[in-house]
Amino acid sequence: MKRHFARVLLAVVASLWFLPALPAHAEGESVVISGVIVDLSQAPIANVEFTLTAPDGSTQTTVSDATGLWQFSVNQTGGFIVEINPESLPSGVGLREPDRLTRSVFVFNLNNSPAQVQYLTGEGPKRASFTERALQLTLDGIVLGVTIGLAAVGLSLIFGTTGLTNFAHGELITLGGLGTFFFNSYLGLHLIPSALIALVLCLAIGGYAQDKLLWKPLRRRGSGLIAMMVISIGFGLMIRYIFLFFFGGDREQFLQYAGQAGLQIGPFSITPKMIIATIIGVVLIMLTILWLTRSTLGKASRAVSDNPALASASGIDVEKIILVVWVLGAFLAGFAGIMMGLNQGVQFIMGSDTLLLIFAAVTLGGLGTAYGAIVGSMVVGLFIQLSTLFIPTELKYVGALVVLIVILLVKPQGILGRRERIG
Repeated sequence: MKRHFARVLLAVVASLWFLPALPAHAEGESVVISGVIVDLSQAPIANVEFTLTAPDGSTQTTVSDATGLWQFSVNQTGGFIVEINPESLPSGVGLREPDRLTRSVFVFNLNNSPAQVQYLTGEGPKRASFTERALQLTLDGIVLGVTIGLAAVGLSLIFGTTGLTNFAHGELITLGGLGTFFFNSYLGLHLIPSALIALVLCLAIGGYAQDKLLWKPLRRRGSGLIAMMVISIGFGLMIRYIFLFFFGGDREQFLQYAGQAGLQIGPFSITPKMIIATIIGVVLIMLTILWLTRSTLGKASRAVSDNPALASASGIDVEKIILVVWVLGAFLAGFAGIMMGLNQGVQFIMGSDTLLLIFAAVTLGGLGTAYGAIVGSMVVGLFIQLSTLFIPTELKYVGALVVLIVILLVKPQGILGRRERIG
């Protein structure tokens, strides 16, 4: 009797052990979640994108065919979420319920497919053609190129005259943007005088005081360029978190011109504030070029950039030239920060986020050359914007850096850089 009871108990335990491994449904069993998407005239819409999220979190993506039919095959029960991508609808077609992009579908069993999912369409926005988008992105790329170029010219001049790779240069951009925001929002001044005062601060603190109190003593002590570069990294981090402490981490807008409507000029759309800011930026870059080529100090800065020892031997005050370059670089970077603030708001990391693009522009154009920095900035700005015609917007900065790598593989000295023999 005990032996018979033990056999029964063993059989029950074995059945419980293997029970979880048994499938809930026969292998290969599935149902279809589907729908048909049509326009106002009941004509089918092809190539509309739909995404299905399963109860286990996995996703599938499909598009509607020539008959407007889209479908997913599922092999599990539970609650599913279907989401339509409204950007994939054709020009002039939109959703009647634009706030309801998702639909819930519950699959009770795998014997019967659920009812079709319905999305009702109506009139929607006219979508720009490829050519219209390309023209608009070209304009956006020029504006971005001018913004990057303002900061890149200063960084390139500093590198050319001192050899310093300044990783704190992005904080000069932030100083221009947040300084303008401080006088505009905290003290209630209009944006224009706020910007002017912020630029004076960039000149005085970011340029003059920074070189006098930090970099000049280090040069006199004979600090190596690697040590100074490391110091610039630490100095940049310190300034960045000082900005965070006083201004917080949120993105802020200036009180004036924040919600300005764009002007439609032919195929281009641009706000008046960016037209004026871009024109001023171009004028500043042109004045910098004229200063380098026509003025005595500009020619002296080029001489220092070419050969500091020979320039000093010929009677040029190298330290004075370096100080002037620091002041000019801080001024240009500060105005770049104001342009960025007008376009996308100000934040404590606005300069550090742009620093990689600035280095890319300077390296691409040729280290130490102001002209190369301008050319490199335009290439980077245009490529960043135009690349979104073919790749997701989130990857546009990656594409610009890929172009940088490719060009430097072909021409290591940069577009306008000079070949140097080593050894």
